[in-house]
Amino acid sequence: MSSNTAQPAPAAQAPAAQAPTTQRGKAKENRRQALLSAAASLFAANGFNRVSLEDLGAAAGVSGPAVYRHFSGKQAVLAGLLVTVSQELLDGGRQVVERTADPMAALRQLVEFQVNFALGKPDVIRVQDRDLPNLSEQDQLAVRTLQRSYVEIWVDVLARIHPDTDVSDLRMRAHATFGLINSTPHSVRSHGRRMASRTARPLLEAMAMAALTVPSA
Repeated sequence: MSSNTAQPAPAAQAPAAQAPTTQRGKAKENRRQALLSAAASLFAANGFNRVSLEDLGAAAGVSGPAVYRHFSGKQAVLAGLLVTVSQELLDGGRQVVERTADPMAALRQLVEFQVNFALGKPDVIRVQDRDLPNLSEQDQLAVRTLQRSYVEIWVDVLARIHPDTDVSDLRMRAHATFGLINSTPHSVRSHGRRMASRTARPLLEAMAMAALTVPSA
C-alpha cells in the first residue's frame, strides 16, 4: 500500500467474496486469480500501458478475448488487483486488533503483517506506486478509502501506546513506517527475493517497531 494517504474517510466496503460452490465456479475463480497474478507480474515489469489483454491472457493460459469473461477490460483488471489487495490489508488489520487486546502485541503483529505483505507481494506495491492513476476516479477513491481505514487501525493502536501524542503525529509515524516497509520491493529486485526476505524481515520489523514506539519529543 502507498504511504501517500490523506485524512481519514469512511471505509469503502468491497463486496464480500462468495466462495464458488461448483466445479465450474471454482475453475472460473482460479482463472480470475491467475489473471490477477499475471497482471501483478506484467504491470510491475512493464507498466500498465505497455501490457495488452493478449499479454495478460497468454500469461494466465487463456486467449486475449477470454479475459472479457472475467473483466470488462484492462482497467478493470487493474482495479481488481488493487481494490482486492487493499481490502485484504484492511481485513487483515482488523483481524489483528480483534484478536489481540494488548496494544504493544497488536502493534508488533501489525508490523509483521505489513512486512509479510511487502515481502510476499512486491509486484503489487510497485504496480500501485506507478499505476494507481490509471484507475478510474471511482476505483482510485475506493483504493484510497480502504487504505485510509487501514491506516486508522494503526493510529488507534498507536494512540493506546502514546496517549499524550497528537493523532496527526501518530498518523505520520504510520505513514513513515509504511514507506520504510514498502521500499522492500526495490531491495528484493536488487538482491533476490529469497535472500531479501530472509535478511530483510527481522531488520524491517525491528526498525519499524523502533520508529513506532520511540517516545515523542
